[in-house]
Amino acid sequence: MSDPIFEPLAFRHLTVKNRIFRSNVSGRFDNYDGSGNQARINWETKFARGGVGAIISSFVPVTIRGRIVPNYATIDRDERVPFWRALGQAVHEHDCRFILQLSHAGRQRDVPGIEFAQAWSSTDRDEPLHGFPCVAMTRDQIAETIAAFAAGARRAREAGLDGVELHAANGYLFTQFLSSAINDRTDDYGGPLPQRARFLLDVVAAIRAEVGTDFHLQVKISAEDHNDALDDDEKPGNTLDDTVQVCRWLDEAGVDAIHVSSGSYFPHPRNPAGDFPVDELVKTYDQLLSSGSQALRNYLLFRFEPTQRLFERRWAEARGDRIEGLNLPAAKVISAAVGVPVLCTGGFQTAEVIREAIRQQFCDAVTIARPLIANNDLVQQFAAGMGRPARPCTYCNRCLVNAVENPLGCYDETRYDSREAMLDQIMSVFSPAPFV
Repeated sequence: MSDPIFEPLAFRHLTVKNRIFRSNVSGRFDNYDGSGNQARINWETKFARGGVGAIISSFVPVTIRGRIVPNYATIDRDERVPFWRALGQAVHEHDCRFILQLSHAGRQRDVPGIEFAQAWSSTDRDEPLHGFPCVAMTRDQIAETIAAFAAGARRAREAGLDGVELHAANGYLFTQFLSSAINDRTDDYGGPLPQRARFLLDVVAAIRAEVGTDFHLQVKISAEDHNDALDDDEKPGNTLDDTVQVCRWLDEAGVDAIHVSSGSYFPHPRNPAGDFPVDELVKTYDQLLSSGSQALRNYLLFRFEPTQRLFERRWAEARGDRIEGLNLPAAKVISAAVGVPVLCTGGFQTAEVIREAIRQQFCDAVTIARPLIANNDLVQQFAAGMGRPARPCTYCNRCLVNAVENPLGCYDETRYDSREAMLDQIMSVFSPAPFV
């Protein structure tokens, strides 16, 4: 019997050699102005060499206003195309596909740049976790942003990339429109679900008008918001039934795949599921103190041991007991409701868990971030017959909390022979020399 992990996956206009995708994961590797550099290329080719079938890029803003933090490569102008072409070519050398994630942070900007004082959103209410401020978008600003997504897709195609993904999950701008807990508009981009979904569907239509129907387009979406996971005063937000309906509309609108995640903000107890390393977070969270009205409160809460323990307990309770495959039940419901392949993210690193998810039609492929950061060659290990890495990802989320300030990588010293070995792995992204 063939191994489901290594069966090709055929979309309408794209075939991927196996069922493991590197999920979108972001690091501050690039230049402040949004131009890319060799470190980003080095980062992505790590996973292509390791055997993944496709890479979904990190969060790539379609405008400078849309980035989470500075030092993320953007696709906001035609001058960006040569860099993305060079990155795509480097990945393609390893028979790996590259899907660019078109993104916009909306109000969820961890560290704003100097260019714009105010973030745009569906609402003018601060983001509740950190208190990031925002203003509700006007109709002209919505139209401008729709056009920016379409232009980003055109540039991705011109760069020779294999497709694009819209990041409509985890609290970013599309979520801010989709979510019943966030979107408080009274015009036809707010209110009932069809109107909250209008912004996303308008972007899909604009992209199809710009690049045609034969360029791969997928959408990442949160199956459930769980917007009240850490604050009982918040509304719960969209349910799985809501998301199933949105996915049906996306299928009808011509998307080629659905990518299932969870949560209405980031980080969220259910994404990325795992520990909340408060002791590590206090080393980097000070970067956010000037960004949000709740950031100082959070920093003080994280700083002292009694409140650290209370927060960690609430985080663990909201997450639940399951980490690997956390989103599979929701993915199966969505998969049964649409006619396109479904990808699922959620801490995958056990070969048999992945095989059974595919065999039992919970999803058609899995997307992986943290376990691939821990073991860049995870796919090759599976191909060699290993069921799980000798040094698996511990879901400690130290990679996550370091990424605001430090190079992205695995920061769990227990996985290495020495601290020096850990640092060598983290710093390897800066060799070879910069892209020119």
